[in-house]
Amino acid sequence: MTFGLGTQGMMTHFKIITTSFLRRPALFFKRFNSSAISESNNALVLKNKIGAVATIGINRPTKRNCVNYATAEQLVQAFEEFDQDESVCAIVLHGIGGNFCAGYDLQELSTGNASIVPEKRGPMGPSQMLTKKPLIAAVSGYAVAGGFELALLCDMRVVEDTAVMGVFCRRFGVPLIDGGTVRLPALIGLSRAMDLILTGRPIKAKEALEWGLANRVVSCGTALGQAVNLADSLKNFPQKCMQADRQSAYYATYSAKSLEDALQYEFDNGFPVLEMESIHGARKFVDGVGHHGKFQLNGSSESKK
Repeated sequence: MTFGLGTQGMMTHFKIITTSFLRRPALFFKRFNSSAISESNNALVLKNKIGAVATIGINRPTKRNCVNYATAEQLVQAFEEFDQDESVCAIVLHGIGGNFCAGYDLQELSTGNASIVPEKRGPMGPSQMLTKKPLIAAVSGYAVAGGFELALLCDMRVVEDTAVMGVFCRRFGVPLIDGGTVRLPALIGLSRAMDLILTGRPIKAKEALEWGLANRVVSCGTALGQAVNLADSLKNFPQKCMQADRQSAYYATYSAKSLEDALQYEFDNGFPVLEMESIHGARKFVDGVGHHGKFQLNGSSESKK
């Protein structure tokens, strides 16, 4: 689904707003979220493509975007669809209406129906997936309990300065079974992870940035646009190389049996990229592109430097 514009219209609209959203971010994203909310009363997940960036929005704003069984199913479908879409370079996960995600729907859980917990995926949906494409979370409002775990699933987190994260489910005896106890220690270290896991206390944007939990802290109302811009910047790099390096980093962090194993995987995983992209990239550098650490590699002006 889209936010109500055709593909060509959306691209034109995006080009206009991305050049000016930093000037009036709150006004723009208030309109952006309002249009998304009015898009559909039935879709629990809103999907959109903005150029090479796919966005996935949890659409239960009246429930602070807590996830139920049906929402989790739609999230998995959206992740799988965009991960297989060759025109997509990165995916942005966000919440509609001011909150990222307040966790699993405790009203549904309170029914005691065991069937709401699937066997082949986490209760929150895509939490056991490792996508091929980079994944960025645009965190606004509350990202707590299972919603916190969805944010941890992402490679990077763009966090609004008013956002709150934390293991709020600690209060009600709901365990972290969507990757929280696995990813949080890997991201910020065991001691700090235990602080959040055991106490369930909230962590705000400033502290999250200091701990390495937030990658960017941005003004309230701008996380989605900032995350889309960050994701869009990744399209400028050779994709096979970036995906190989990302895959190797995940393997070294979670799967490697030893340093030697991690190094061997890095070599075996990256070596094929030399012929696919590296030789061409080396020739561009020899021709004068990218000298002096410049990252703007496209355009005639750069190639002359």
